[in-house]
Amino acid sequence: MMTGKTIIVSNRLPVKIQENNGEYTLLASEGGLATGLGTIYREGENVWIGWPGAEIPEEKQPEITAELAGLSLRPVFLSQQEISEYYEGFSNEVLWPVFHYYASTYSNYKESNWGFYQQVNQKFADEVLKIAQPGDKIWVHDYQLLLLPAIIRAQLPGVSIGFFLHIPFPSFQLFRLIPWRKELLEGLLGADLVGFHTFDDVQHFTQGCARLLHLNLSANIVSLPDRLVVAEAFPMGIDEQKYAALAQSDEVLQEIHQLKESFNGIKTVLSVDRLDYSKGILQRLQAFEELLKTKPEYLEKVVLYMIVVPSRDTVPQYRNLRNEIDKRVGNINSLFRTMDWSPVQYFYRSFPIETLSALYATADVALVTPMRDGMNLVSKEYVASRTQNNGVLILSEMAGSSRELIDALIVNPNDIKMMTAAIAQALEMPADEQESRMVKLRQNVSKFNVKHWVKIFMDRLREVKDMQQALHTRFVGEVTRKAIYKIYAKTSKRIFFLDYDGTLVGFHADPQKASPDEKLYRILQNLAADPLNKVVIISGRDYETLEKWFGHLPITLVADHGAWQKIKGEWTTIPALNAAWKKNVQPVLETFADRTPGSFIEEKTYSLAWHYRNVETGLGDLRASELVNNLRFVTADKGLQILPGNKVIEVKNIEINKGKGVAALLYGRDYDFKIAIGDDHTDEDIFKAMPDNAATIKVGSNSSAAKYYVNNVQEVRTLLAGFVQETSAQI
Repeated sequence: MMTGKTIIVSNRLPVKIQENNGEYTLLASEGGLATGLGTIYREGENVWIGWPGAEIPEEKQPEITAELAGLSLRPVFLSQQEISEYYEGFSNEVLWPVFHYYASTYSNYKESNWGFYQQVNQKFADEVLKIAQPGDKIWVHDYQLLLLPAIIRAQLPGVSIGFFLHIPFPSFQLFRLIPWRKELLEGLLGADLVGFHTFDDVQHFTQGCARLLHLNLSANIVSLPDRLVVAEAFPMGIDEQKYAALAQSDEVLQEIHQLKESFNGIKTVLSVDRLDYSKGILQRLQAFEELLKTKPEYLEKVVLYMIVVPSRDTVPQYRNLRNEIDKRVGNINSLFRTMDWSPVQYFYRSFPIETLSALYATADVALVTPMRDGMNLVSKEYVASRTQNNGVLILSEMAGSSRELIDALIVNPNDIKMMTAAIAQALEMPADEQESRMVKLRQNVSKFNVKHWVKIFMDRLREVKDMQQALHTRFVGEVTRKAIYKIYAKTSKRIFFLDYDGTLVGFHADPQKASPDEKLYRILQNLAADPLNKVVIISGRDYETLEKWFGHLPITLVADHGAWQKIKGEWTTIPALNAAWKKNVQPVLETFADRTPGSFIEEKTYSLAWHYRNVETGLGDLRASELVNNLRFVTADKGLQILPGNKVIEVKNIEINKGKGVAALLYGRDYDFKIAIGDDHTDEDIFKAMPDNAATIKVGSNSSAAKYYVNNVQEVRTLLAGFVQETSAQI
């Protein structure tokens, strides 16, 4: 069970700092993150670390620090250049456009921006490390701090680190455009748990890890040499009770009354967004204009009430976007306005939450159609404010919230006709259908609120850490190695079962080039030189190859998963095996080899293997899954077994089994030390065949029937070499 304090780290602190004649005032933030995490950072010794949001003169920093400390907050002060290059530069001109699928239009890859991004992430880490201790939980937030988890991990290897990304994670084809893509992934992998809004984002992240860093995946788990990293979807919610209560407050009820009088029976379509190219504002205006053009019955009957909150409008792209919005709004109003009615009521400014609440509660339709959005909380705020269970939400399928709010009218924001039709459908929707949809939407928003989001993330972080610790107890580290050596030293009849590929040597693109090296030969020769030891190499390789590589050593060889055995210098095979089935299976494998560049077929005496190690990541796994499904039909009732291995699919006689080979070698022999080491699915049969008092070791940290695990081939060799050293020490 983890103890210690919780440290929250985000780019911005949950306060706003206002400067007036050199005096600074702190105002509480009303953001969703501040609301959700408020229950955490104000407890006990917990703390929130972040940038105060403005450049603070050095002489004022101690005063601000002291004032923030009273609120359980710790500031990271940034210079104007750091703000410009790390925040405005790298964060918002590289990560934001790429992660929102605007890489070719808005991204700007400047080396100096990257340098400052690293520098500021280190600055945040320094502040964390001043107070972090083993046993603490550290929760890092968002794209500005992607490097932070790994920096902290390097200094505090055992600490619990969670990371949550509040924007989308792009597909591999886009993410790979970033020159520093590997460093960013490695930074994220410093966390134990990496959270996203949607499962799509989880897949994009894990595929990036597999294809760029060549790490092994097991569903949503990324395997590192020293631990597992879990990636999961945690859709963020809002404080729905706050919005429901606001809609019933006296101040908001008064504003609602004023708005209804102002609109006087005219239906309202509400649009609330920050100025950004990812929000789809121009497309929304285009759809509304199309509605007025194609359905003149709505003239003077509907208003688009559009709020655009200022953001980065000194940046050329944003300034141009604002100009385009101004032009489009002006054009619509000039075409359709009458003396008593303007179709678009456009506001370029922020509004207090009370006014927004009144608009949410009043608007007949909420039009939330971003081109790409991590979650989009406006959609949930609108739903939470509809205490009368009426109103219609139109929601982009590109928003993360569309995965949950399925009773909204879901649209493609690139399809103007679809959006136009959805607006018309919403305006004409019967009251009973509105209520039916809104009740379900409100139930969803109520259940999956921001407190629920915080709880399930922190619970999962605890579970992941427990899982890592459980695996760590199985890891063959120094303590476990010494315990095994101690047992070994006291025994007099020992047997070693060793797989070959992935256990004694690493994998190679050409399997025939994965031959033994001199170091491996020395280890095996030294092990076999002890008359108390019996060394068995048990492999899926054909017997000709094993004979070529190991025939000169005084060891037992088992080839083709147990079909062939070399005992006392002679190769023998299992009686009554036949290979007539190959003529039916080989054409299937050849079809897949023809369809999949980089794959090839290996034929052994009693088995066939389709290798796809050289196939493009993703395509190989897809083809392997297809092949297994096809082979199930071909091999049914033929006494054959399909074995998915490490980048290989093998078909063999069902009588052939590594476990049976091990059982035969153990039968009638009273070995007092037994050890088996292997790395893939076929070696699980060995582990299951070994007696309870045997040491079984899986190479790789995935789940296994083995009692222990090591990370890689080098650790296997280190373990085996140690047996020889232990024997020498005893002598």
